[in-house]
Amino acid sequence: MNHAALPDLVLEPIVRAALMEDLGAYGDITTRTVIPAGTTYTAHLNAREDAVVSGMQVAALAFRLVDPSLQIKTHIPDGHRCARGDTLMEIVGDAAAILSGERVALNFVGRLSGIATQAAALVAETEGTKARITCTRKTTPGLRVVEKQAVLHGGGFNHRYSLSDAILIKDNHIAAAGGIRPVLEATKAHASHMMKVEIEVDRLDQLAEVLEVGGADVVLLDNMNPATLRTAVDMINGRLVAEASGNVTQETVAPIAATGVDYISSGALTHSYRTVDLGLDF
Repeated sequence: MNHAALPDLVLEPIVRAALMEDLGAYGDITTRTVIPAGTTYTAHLNAREDAVVSGMQVAALAFRLVDPSLQIKTHIPDGHRCARGDTLMEIVGDAAAILSGERVALNFVGRLSGIATQAAALVAETEGTKARITCTRKTTPGLRVVEKQAVLHGGGFNHRYSLSDAILIKDNHIAAAGGIRPVLEATKAHASHMMKVEIEVDRLDQLAEVLEVGGADVVLLDNMNPATLRTAVDMINGRLVAEASGNVTQETVAPIAATGVDYISSGALTHSYRTVDLGLDF
């Protein structure tokens, strides 16, 4: 799947921080010690298993920040599938610079491809339904923008990027405010007309109250089994966007999608993925 690349201006602080962490106070002392100055090489970033690729833009930026003169050619771009043995990227130039950027580039591509691959697996399970797979804010601190981009590369969709994107009333908000009616009445009184409102429920009687009071655009049906979800979708009858969450796995996602919900959110997309095995070969 193709998605517009993020501006390098957005990515650079993230990549620069990772490089500074890895290079430390004195840089790559191993490479400086054993690689003669001026040595040039061609390196290939290779896949060691099948995957959906993400992080190539980030990897290229990592190498360019170490040495802008490196020649970088991406063979398999973000959002495309690769097979074991495929070359994802070729880097030509100063060997010391390539070696100094290697680990940061591999860390990003391996992890982001893991997210994209897991997202693609969930999306495949929902084929034939209207349900869309979406991520959450359960992301690695500081890496949200690239992890959410990886979900897009896997064919999924994004939930909020931050607390300021939309109003999402969770169970703790309801408890602290005194109930569903008070939070929805407060939202109707104070929220901008441009702001979407979502509210979480985990029981059908709560859903009935949400429908009665009004003021929400989306309802988050949390930890409901498929039979309860079907009843909830019937109750909503198209009046609200229905999102299901809780215990979403590759085994459970198809039955959840079959209930007729519009979205299925999964925190596991960005907190329980498996890193894709990659290597940089000279």
